[in-house]
Amino acid sequence: MLEVVFTDGTRCTVAMENRLFGPVFESLRDPDLFSRATVDEFGAICWPNGADLAPDALYEDALACSSGL
Repeated sequence: MLEVVFTDGTRCTVAMENRLFGPVFESLRDPDLFSRATVDEFGAICWPNGADLAPDALYEDALACSSGL
C-alpha cells in the first residue's frame, strides 16, 4: 500500500500489488526496497532501483478512491 497526497489535498491509499510486475517493479515486493520510495522534482514516486510511478496515473487512482469508485 502507498499513501499518496497531492498538492490540491487529494489523498488516497493505493494498493500496489497489481502494479508490481515486470523486472523493475517485481523487486519492489521486497518491503525494505519498497519502503525507500521518494518523490522526485516532477512528482513521480521513485525507488533506488530505477522504478518510478507517474503522478498523473496515481492522481487518477486517487480521484477514483476519493469518489468511492
